[in-house]
Amino acid sequence: MAKDLAEVLGARQKMNGYYEGNGYQVTWTFGHFCTLKEPHDYTDRWKTWRLEELPMIPPNFGIKLIDNEGVRRQFSVIESLVANCEEVINCGDAGQEGELIQRWVLLKAKCKVPIRRLWISSLTTQAIKEGFQSLRESARYDNLYAAGSARAIGDWLLGMNATRLFTTRYGKGGVVLSIGRVQTPTLAMIVQRHKEIMAFVVEEYWELKTIYRETEFTAIIDRLKSLDKAEKGVVYLVNHPFEVTSFDAKEGREGNPRLFDLTSLQVEANKKYAFSAEDTLKFIQSLYEKKLVTYPRVDTTYLSEDLHPKVEGILQQLTPYAQFTESLLQAPIPKLKTVFDDQKVTDHHAIIPTGVYPVALPTDEKRIYDLIARRFIAVFYPECKVSTTTVLGKVGEIEFKATGKQILDPGWRVLYAHEKKESAEEEKVMPVFEVGETGPHEPRVHHGKTSPPKYYTEATLLRAMETAGKQVDDEEVRELLKDNGIGRPSTRAAVIETLFKRKYIEKKKKNIIATQTGIDLIDTIQSELLKSAELTGQWERKLRLIEKGEYALETFKQELTQMVADLTNEVKTGAFRVISVADPVAAETGKSKPREPRAKKEAVDIQAQQCPKCRQKTLIKGKTAYGCPEYSSCGFKIPFEIFGKKLTESQVADLILKGKTGKLKGWQLPDGNTVESRLVLNAAFGPELSDV
Repeated sequence: MAKDLAEVLGARQKMNGYYEGNGYQVTWTFGHFCTLKEPHDYTDRWKTWRLEELPMIPPNFGIKLIDNEGVRRQFSVIESLVANCEEVINCGDAGQEGELIQRWVLLKAKCKVPIRRLWISSLTTQAIKEGFQSLRESARYDNLYAAGSARAIGDWLLGMNATRLFTTRYGKGGVVLSIGRVQTPTLAMIVQRHKEIMAFVVEEYWELKTIYRETEFTAIIDRLKSLDKAEKGVVYLVNHPFEVTSFDAKEGREGNPRLFDLTSLQVEANKKYAFSAEDTLKFIQSLYEKKLVTYPRVDTTYLSEDLHPKVEGILQQLTPYAQFTESLLQAPIPKLKTVFDDQKVTDHHAIIPTGVYPVALPTDEKRIYDLIARRFIAVFYPECKVSTTTVLGKVGEIEFKATGKQILDPGWRVLYAHEKKESAEEEKVMPVFEVGETGPHEPRVHHGKTSPPKYYTEATLLRAMETAGKQVDDEEVRELLKDNGIGRPSTRAAVIETLFKRKYIEKKKKNIIATQTGIDLIDTIQSELLKSAELTGQWERKLRLIEKGEYALETFKQELTQMVADLTNEVKTGAFRVISVADPVAAETGKSKPREPRAKKEAVDIQAQQCPKCRQKTLIKGKTAYGCPEYSSCGFKIPFEIFGKKLTESQVADLILKGKTGKLKGWQLPDGNTVESRLVLNAAFGPELSDV
């Protein structure tokens, strides 16, 4: 990234740890260079973990360089440059974490010169140039820095003290019991769900149903608790005709989906591709650094109003999606309030494509890019028009009901026609009924069982963290609750991974399940402050208020200090119990046992692979190509011969699994020339040649 900035600024001379030229020196950090001092840095008494030394409350918090030779070497370069320059331009990531990382480095380097801030949402050359033409005063982001400091200090105070407190009081055999401001309430939600499922008692029930004119109706009565009652009900129904009492068909609209923030992107990627939150963050970060999408660590689904004039240009550049953008570009792009709203955007807007053409992306990154590109196009499409039908009837004195739904005009749904519809959204076309009509019907008994609550998946857990445990489907309400969510979009994935590494939770298929250690730990914690997602959400809200300049950092520190003192006293005087972990090494270090070496790879069976585009069907082999069985809606195929070259099964497998082949000679271009190149799948999953 430093190289990209240096190129734009004309600082093209490579020096030792920086670029120089045109009056600029461009240097860099990598990851976190500084961290808050550890307990033993304040006093020797805190070197050992002893219950009597708790709570640990430093009089003032200090920072230090992390213990890494590469960091120390690069920091000395930064320190020297800062000491001899006229001005510093902070080009760190334009977010709370980026602000904190670079401010700490400049603080450690004893920067005395004026500081200005580069604040950009994408890394395209145009965005960088515009950013340098409108540099901002560093003081404008003092509140952002204060919020980052408050977050770090809060995590230190609670994490360091509570982890030592519970480990020395309840740990067994050197096991570390990790407690965190965000991870513990997250674990508590998972444990609570586990207990609800374990305590659930399955109940059998019977329902009366009947089929009239090839339409199934369900009785509008309480579920029956015995088969005997249900069978008596069927006897009653057989002796009476079905009569239609009401027929109501209403036309309605299904609103467009919102643009992605990081959490909703992680949710969607988990649902569609089973990607973990951490993997999705890794893929989107890579796409950002390749200049293909805008800044990803955001929690808004809106765009600022000044972006409206740029939308048409971005849509024009999304050439892999020309079949969808063509109709949009025939008229002016509407300035929709559901998309553009300055009141809903702070430092960054929703994640959108930059318009830079994607070339030779790895398959997983291509999937993430495809989600973002389709969503960006979909928000400007017409709404989906539907017809919802409700039919009421009766058999004797028992009332029945049936509902149906028909899509009249797919609107934005055309972008997702290749996807398998969820059962709740399946179209159910109803015949036209006349009120008062009667006729024979076929009654029957439906036997069912009540279902327990569902285990969390990463998708539903991310949503629960975002809304502090409240079950919210409405996007407007969810937007309002974001200030009280636990964790930040950029940290939630790491929190979930920490719980896995600590062996507090485990994954079975897509389900996240609490381990016995996780359950024991939550059962031991009596303090609701540590466990409650709602209370932790209130702390998050205070951190956001600090960011807005509406709450004092010192007040937040005092509140947490008091909480830690109260918690320490509570645990020291509480009942004693021991918690052990099945795999102490993994729990303490976060490292799992070494895996068995993998067996040698076998040839890939192409017809056993999922279609990489729709991810719904297994590929089939036709006369001239491999393709998706749902080709009419999905459109994916790879010809056996393309650009004058027959593909081997190995090359086809590479294309499906990796998104590209190795470099090959002999590709024939339309002008008759032959070239050496790779065959890649572009963003629309079509094969094309690329040198990358």
